[in-house]
Order: sequence, then C-alpha cells, then structure tokens
Amino acid sequence: MPSGPESFVSHPQYAREFDRARELLLTHPGRWRIIYHYDGDGIAGASSAVRALGRLGYPAQATPLLGVERGKIEELLHATPGPVWVIDTGASWLDAFAKHAHPVIVLDHHKAPPFPGELPAHVAYVNPLNWGVDGMSELCGATLTWLFTIFLDPKNWDNAPWGLSGGIADRQNVGGFQGLSGRLVKEATERGLLHPRAALAVRGPTIADAIERSVDPYFRGLSGNLEACTALLRSLEIDPAVAPEALSKEGTERLAAELERRLQEQGARPEFVHMVRREAWTTEHPKFDAEDLSNLQNSVGRIGEPGLGISLALGDPTALHQAKAAEAQWRTGVMSGLRRLELEGPQRLGSIYWFESHESTLAGAQAGFAANYLLNPRHPVFGIAAESSTQMKVSSRATTWLVEQGLDLSVACREAARSVKGEGGGHRVAAGATIPAGSRQSFLEAAEKVVAGQIGGTAP
Repeated sequence: MPSGPESFVSHPQYAREFDRARELLLTHPGRWRIIYHYDGDGIAGASSAVRALGRLGYPAQATPLLGVERGKIEELLHATPGPVWVIDTGASWLDAFAKHAHPVIVLDHHKAPPFPGELPAHVAYVNPLNWGVDGMSELCGATLTWLFTIFLDPKNWDNAPWGLSGGIADRQNVGGFQGLSGRLVKEATERGLLHPRAALAVRGPTIADAIERSVDPYFRGLSGNLEACTALLRSLEIDPAVAPEALSKEGTERLAAELERRLQEQGARPEFVHMVRREAWTTEHPKFDAEDLSNLQNSVGRIGEPGLGISLALGDPTALHQAKAAEAQWRTGVMSGLRRLELEGPQRLGSIYWFESHESTLAGAQAGFAANYLLNPRHPVFGIAAESSTQMKVSSRATTWLVEQGLDLSVACREAARSVKGEGGGHRVAAGATIPAGSRQSFLEAAEKVVAGQIGGTAP
C-alpha cells in the first residue's frame, strides 16, 4: 500500500531537514520568490513548487539562474523584500542566504563545501547528500522538490509529471530510476499517476525521421542524415514511413538489435547501448509521455525561455505550442554541435576532451551526449561557450563508469575556476563553471591537472 514520505529514509537528518523547511514555508504565508536553475531539472522542480504554493494560496515569483553566479544570487536577495525558495542550486551560497533578512529554503542535490557552524533559524537547507542519498543518481532537484511538496500536502503526489520529467532531464533514468527516486516512481505508479511501458528510444512522426533526429542516443552516421536512415531501414525490410509505435514486433526487434550494434561499434558503454530499449512512462494528469515533457522543459530553458516550462505546468494553453517550437530549436542546436564533433572531432588536452560550442546554452547537452555516445568514455568532455563579453561558461560531462574510476568533475571545475578567479561546482559526473573571458586555456590546463590526478593520467 502507498505510504507517507516520512518513512522513506531512516536517517534522522532526512525528517529534520524537511520538517524545518515545511515549518518555514507554512509559517510565512504571502509572496515567495523561487530561484531555480534554468535546465530541465530546475524548471521541473520550480513547476512543482509554483503548483504547491498555488494550493496554499501563496503568490509566487519564479526567477531562473543561468549559471554558477554568486553576484546574481546576491543581487536577487538584495532585490527581494521577502522569503526565498531556491531549487536545484544554492548549496555553494549558504553564507549569502544566512545574511538575508527573510526565510530562505534551499533544495539542492549538488556537492558543495560544508557551511561552517550552524545555519541561522531562518535558513532551511535540504540536500540528500546530508542523509546518505546520492544526489547524482538517486535524487535530483525536481524529485527532491516533488518529495518536499508531498511533505507539504499529500495532494502534491500529482506533481509526479514534473518530478519524473526532471529526473529524466538529469539523466537519472539511465539504467532505471533507483534508490529514493525509484521509490517515488514506484509509489506514483501504484497511485495511478504514472503508467510504465517498454519503448524504443527514438521518437518522431516516422521511423526514419525518428532515427535521423535522435540525439539521445546519438548514432554515428545516422543522426542528422535522413538518407542514411532510409537506406538502413530498407536494408532491414522496414518501411521508413511507418510510425515508430506501428512497427511490428519483429521489425522492432531487428531495428533495436541493429541500433544497439552500432552503438557498441562506436564505443558506447553498455548502459547507453541498453538505452535503445528503455522503460517509458505516460503521466496521468496531464496525459504526457514523460520523456517528451522532459525535452520540452529542458529545451525552453536552453533557448532562454524557462518560464514557458512553468506556464506549461500551470496549464497555459499557449505554452505547449511555444514549447514544441523551442524543442525543435533545441534539438537542431544540439544536433549541430554533435555533427561538428562527429565530423571534425574534439580538441584533446591530456586526460580531457574539449570543444567550443557555437550554441552557448547547449554546451552541456552537447558535452553529455558526446561523452555517452560519440567519444572515448575514458575522458571527460568540456564544452566552452562565450556567455558575454566578459564571461565564459564551461559545462563538463562524463560517464558514471569514469566516476567509478575516481573522477570528480565538481572538484575539477571548482578548483580550476578558482585558479582563474571564476566559480565552479556541480556533481562528480556533471559540473560547470563561469570563468572570465580570456581564461579558457588556463582553466583547461588546471582542470586537466586535477582530472589526471584523479584518473591516473592520459589513458589512450
């Protein structure tokens, strides 16, 4: 039988952190500013938060944060004469929140330096790392926020679409949801809020279009090449014009086996080869494929319109059309970067790969898909893009296998950014930095030195 969230984790810090955050929120009715990371995970988390505040009758103002920017956080706090709820970011700035004159709730799953001493009573900091749950693989910003909203009111179990879509955006579905995320998904399924099914990873109006537009997985020689996709399908005796869901069982099996073989040949690790046949979910309210919802929310953030993702969660009838246009733009931009990497290759500096992204907000997605499907998984990938005339943004990605060998990109980005007077942090498998313009080479050299020390030098 479904149960309440209080029993999900036995560590005493778990209930203590949620209780403190819930008390702060419920004893301070009125307008809250929500500050959230602009990616799919952060947008999904903010969507759950706005919906939960609406149930309480609290107005909300949602403000996205584009990177690791202490100055922006301090500016927002100064401009906010009231309480603040921070989602999918914030662990690195607890000292700034401690100085705010009003309540602050921080829901973050990223690794950060410990806060010295005790936080003041007006700051609630909830992080799964504090209670033995891995924020890289078991709970993300969106699933953490979904869980917190259930603590507020069990009616918020219906935030399942946003919790699940955020988890998919943060790649925590690779190999299946596990740990606390897995428990949330299982219980939401038992409550009839999610409906699992088996599916091919590729999606599109026809099977040829679906393979051609696929970036996750990315198929060398097929993604971005409709002619090659059509030729492959005909060789497998599959009609290129048939819809993916209309494929026969035999045709689906032939195609899945061939796509898996191609991923193996291009060096993808087994967990990503297995992503060709993945578990998929349909959400109940509203009716959505969870991965489609994840792509919509992720894409509106990456094109600079994260508020559209929240409007979508609130049922704005115009938001879906705009989000679909954004998803097409996002996919085109990600594909462009991956095609460049396929045809031209990345730069190599010792233990790391790096490349310049022409699509500044898409460097992380490009680096992630390249690390998973396109490049040697023995090396992390750093995507670098100009964010302004004075700053550059760095997004680094790797496989969990490389993390198991000792890699910690959060340390690499933080230390390398600090060496050039920037800021960095994140997860062991995915991290980022904001650095001064002109400091790219110095940053990369410092990051490579850290990475080489972690994974033992320059593997071939």
